[in-house]
Amino acid sequence: MTGDLPLGWAWARFGDIADTQLGKMLSAKSRQGLAPMPYLRNQNVQWHRIDLSDVASMDFTDDERAKYQLQPGDLLICEGGEVGRSARWTQPSIEMCFQKALHRVRPRPGIETGWIEFFMRWAAETGRFGDRVQGSTIAHLPQRDLRALEVPIPPSAEQRRIIAAVEEHFSRLDAVQGALELACWRLEALATALLSESIRHSPESTSDWRIRPLSDVLDHTIGGVWGSAPGEQEIDVDVIRVTELRSHGGLDISTAARRSITNRQLKTRQLQPGDLVLEKSGGGPTRPVGRVAQFRGHEREAICTNFMQMLRPNRDEIDSNYLHFVLHQRYVSGETVAMNKGSGNIRNIDTSAYLNQHLLVPPLAIQRQVASDLGQMLQTVVRLEQSVAHAQPRLEALRRAVLAAAFSGQLVR
Repeated sequence: MTGDLPLGWAWARFGDIADTQLGKMLSAKSRQGLAPMPYLRNQNVQWHRIDLSDVASMDFTDDERAKYQLQPGDLLICEGGEVGRSARWTQPSIEMCFQKALHRVRPRPGIETGWIEFFMRWAAETGRFGDRVQGSTIAHLPQRDLRALEVPIPPSAEQRRIIAAVEEHFSRLDAVQGALELACWRLEALATALLSESIRHSPESTSDWRIRPLSDVLDHTIGGVWGSAPGEQEIDVDVIRVTELRSHGGLDISTAARRSITNRQLKTRQLQPGDLVLEKSGGGPTRPVGRVAQFRGHEREAICTNFMQMLRPNRDEIDSNYLHFVLHQRYVSGETVAMNKGSGNIRNIDTSAYLNQHLLVPPLAIQRQVASDLGQMLQTVVRLEQSVAHAQPRLEALRRAVLAAAFSGQLVR
């Protein structure tokens, strides 16, 4: 690589400034539980942090432990996926190895680990891996190409000053992002608490409050469809999928799929304003199924996919907004987890149990007042979340600017 560098800097090949080692290859033979040891995968290595929430194990011989065991100060670089994503290992009390999808990097004297870590992020942000990244479907950076990368190297003392400055700037940006996310969480928690407080009344002391099963306050409930058989299509409709569900029970119908169904299917399944749609299949290992959203209308005919269930409130019994808030609060509070069936990547809601859950149903006037108060609160939450979403690209742009200044010698003087 060529290019002007500040006085005292020089280009060096990665393989000349650090020792690199790919981890152990995964195999069925290594998972017999004979000599298990935890190891890090690509997913455990995030930018500038190691995620230990889900660590796998496999067998390592004594020789393999000596070869693949991590030491404090080692840098781990993702060989595939988001190529170059890097983080330092800083846990002296934990024995840990690593798999083949990761490069372990040990800098040589005069090279700071943090310098290489921030270089990898700068290189990833600016496309400096170039044609060294291989693979038509899954990108990866082979060890020989990593070792061939050209790295700008300032004197050791300047490396340390730049690393400290980058860390200080990143810390401030992290604090801003954390404060925005915390504000969103607190507002949502306040909205949930407001709902709980609003309906914390006993029907024994209030004669016109009732406890009713969900099925009793619904006029219509039916599962969705994905489409009709070839030759049966009669009308094109928008199909709302699980991917259209948004936070706080919102729907983004602009991304809905377009499918052909029969008029008979549309007659019983067409969504009307005020209908609720229940996620009855999906979820995953870390997220239960059971999100619920409110359909507020659409310019074209719309139905929900067969992974969802339409719930139509009885307008004389229950307010749609109130019911939506109650069911959404039960999901976010974890009450719906008990109605989940299955495990692994796909979970299903026990529809019978869901429809049989009991609700506290106050008079309609109280329902509408509660829903109005919560609606205003959640509008504030949504606006703040939108601010967070808009702020994220700006924060990332600032990080890129910090790295650009760092690797051009302009961050510190």
